[in-house]
Amino acid sequence: VYVLIRYLWISEMFVHSAKLNLYACRGVDVSAFCSSSLFSYVNTFNLYGSDVNSTCCVKSVERIGVVRKNQFNVRRRLNRIASVLNSSREPAIPDPDIPKDAEANQIVDSDDDVGSDLRGEIVDRVNVDIDSVLGAAPPPIRTSVSCEVAGQTVAFESGQLARQADGSVAVRVGDSMVLCTACSSTELNANVDFLPLRVDYQEKLSAAGRTAGSYIKREGRPSQHEILVSRLIDRPLRPMIQDGYFHEVQLLSNVLSFDKINVMDTWAICGCAAALHVSSVPLVKAVAAVRVVMIGQEWVVNPSSTQLYGVNGDPSISEELVSTEIVIAGTADAILMIEGACGVISEEKVLEAVEIAQQEIKSICAAMDKLKEKVGKEKRAVALRIVSKDLFDQVDALCEGLDAAVKTIGKESRAKAVDVIRERIYSQLQPTNAETQADPVAAEEKRTLVAMAWKKVISKHMRDVITSTNVRPDGRDCVSVRPIWIEPSFLPTTHGSVLFTRGETQTLAVCTLGGEDSAQRFEALTGDGAERFYLQYMFPPFSVGEVGRVGAPGRREIGHGKLAERSLRPVIPSRDEFPYVIRLESNILESNGSSSMASVCGGCLAMMDAGVPVKAAVAGIAMGLILSKNGTATILSDILGMEDALGDMDFKVAGSREGITGLQMDIKVEGITMDILRTALSQAHAGRMHILDKMTEALPEARESLPASVPRIRTMMIPPSKIGEVIGPGGKKIRSIVEECGGEEAISLNIENDGTVSFSSHDLSKIEKAMEMVKSIVIELNVGDRFKVKVSKLLPFGAYVDLLPGKEGWLHISEVAIERTEKVEDAL
Repeated sequence: VYVLIRYLWISEMFVHSAKLNLYACRGVDVSAFCSSSLFSYVNTFNLYGSDVNSTCCVKSVERIGVVRKNQFNVRRRLNRIASVLNSSREPAIPDPDIPKDAEANQIVDSDDDVGSDLRGEIVDRVNVDIDSVLGAAPPPIRTSVSCEVAGQTVAFESGQLARQADGSVAVRVGDSMVLCTACSSTELNANVDFLPLRVDYQEKLSAAGRTAGSYIKREGRPSQHEILVSRLIDRPLRPMIQDGYFHEVQLLSNVLSFDKINVMDTWAICGCAAALHVSSVPLVKAVAAVRVVMIGQEWVVNPSSTQLYGVNGDPSISEELVSTEIVIAGTADAILMIEGACGVISEEKVLEAVEIAQQEIKSICAAMDKLKEKVGKEKRAVALRIVSKDLFDQVDALCEGLDAAVKTIGKESRAKAVDVIRERIYSQLQPTNAETQADPVAAEEKRTLVAMAWKKVISKHMRDVITSTNVRPDGRDCVSVRPIWIEPSFLPTTHGSVLFTRGETQTLAVCTLGGEDSAQRFEALTGDGAERFYLQYMFPPFSVGEVGRVGAPGRREIGHGKLAERSLRPVIPSRDEFPYVIRLESNILESNGSSSMASVCGGCLAMMDAGVPVKAAVAGIAMGLILSKNGTATILSDILGMEDALGDMDFKVAGSREGITGLQMDIKVEGITMDILRTALSQAHAGRMHILDKMTEALPEARESLPASVPRIRTMMIPPSKIGEVIGPGGKKIRSIVEECGGEEAISLNIENDGTVSFSSHDLSKIEKAMEMVKSIVIELNVGDRFKVKVSKLLPFGAYVDLLPGKEGWLHISEVAIERTEKVEDAL
């Protein structure tokens, strides 16, 4: 109705403009009209490209005729709309008597002002206030719901920003704000059997009053931190979108304001959940997340940026202030996700943190429910792609021998046995060629449903086998760990390496030690910094026997590498104890479950092989879960890829003998209870101890000395005020030091803002020479200091001497000796 009314209104402006053109062409003075209210119509229409002074008389007549014909057709449509909207009112005005095939020039335009009755006609026909429709758009109305979280007021706002998004929520905490939007496609692809959810989190540097330091100033490729936060948003929300809803969904989260106090990544999870909650996308329940950290011996919920990252804003090094950091997401009733780095804490402490987080999550979810009541849209009425009971029974009836196939030992042998049954089912239930030609879309959808039914059937059989016989697909019971083989120093020329194999999962871990120039630099809202310890995870397609893309790491690789890195960080020696930058590689050569935890084990052993004095050995294990219909929970230790794909949980726990150092939990159902979590942690502890025993047998402790290929590093402190003198104008002084000591290939120097100078070289003599040169630059000369010097130049009345490199002194003839000296050459 709005579009039709708008057309009538604009077309009437066109008619008035064309009439003025017509009168002007006939010699009529139109200046009086232009001074009247019609002048505003003409000017308005000119915005749409009309030229009042250049349109000829004939064209004006033709245009008026065309417009009048279109107006009649529009009024016909308004009549039909009015008959539906106002069926109880008097019959609508009859359609104008005009032939549908009439030409434009056959429509006579009278001198009557057709527009004079336009307002009343529209109001009578569609019962709408024309002023509100054609007037200025109403201002955005903001709806806000607040709640208290850990003593802070958090506001969820909707209705003011991004109003064309399906769901839009801005979260304000202090002066920080993150805008989250949710949109969903209206079309459903026939071959999609999963939820195509895309999440992108971005931190605008302008939010902190900064500009990117790179050559290109615009935000582009997401940083590692932004990718990790995007994964944190995805993981708890995906299982809570209604099963069978396979329309494409996109969640965007942008930090627009950052007050350098309130960290917004966990609030981005809450904001995206709220945006889904108020949108038409069927989110089953509200989801929220909080960060729980241990400062000293106290748990703190949602700490400040200073507490979490330190004064200098370095997200990579937080152990100085925070010993444990855990992000926990869930609904008001259960836990959905846990992601954390733990400073070697007990299982009981982890449970304590989860219970504290659950209370705060409840209050946030309650606020989201209130916001939904106020501004929430009706959930989209779409057909969910769900396997019917008849199709499930059809597939299940054709699965003769599936139980035996599932229990086949060996990943490849098991896959071949299962594929035989799958191909038999597909050949009998797939659409025929005639069906495909008659309706290709329906045929493709049938193929998709058969594939979904097959996945449900094989999942049911695997679960039934495990719960009824306590025997898993590879022949183990529920608590056993697969056989482990460890070979240290596998690569002869690396600083440290180990080949770690657990069942059919294998990693070749490599440790490389270097100077400060080897650190991984980054740029974030909290500030720029460098990571002195980092782990990079590689997952080539051959590790699962497939052909795939090789290039930049994907989100999964970045996430797995960061999990292993967090798990190992608590045992890394301090910089004073070990001044090297540590880079770990985990090259996955085979994968059948839990490759990230194999990276933890292999990475720890590779550091020990390189001579890194780690505080303790660390191992990791992945736990699984099977929930039966009666609520019985079966916990699985060291899960296979099949158990991960078809089970209900993937819970990774890493730690030393003293406690947990890192953990990650993802749930595919609507959350788990505290009792299940407690049982899983207890069973994971036993498995971790078994793996640590195997690691100790292979490499009891770190090597006593560094390999010969590792460069030697020494450090010294200088006053920060002297940094400029050491560097010199344009770096002239420090370059001269490097050149005198053999060049950049022989030695490297790095100076930090706190005055720490690090020297790295394979030749200790070059390091000592460079250190002496730096000392000579920063040393303070005081009266009474004694030096052994070299005479550089003799003069009749004294001599110049080299006190220190770059510092020259003058020695008068009266001071070259105790007795009187007639000539300088007599003494020097």
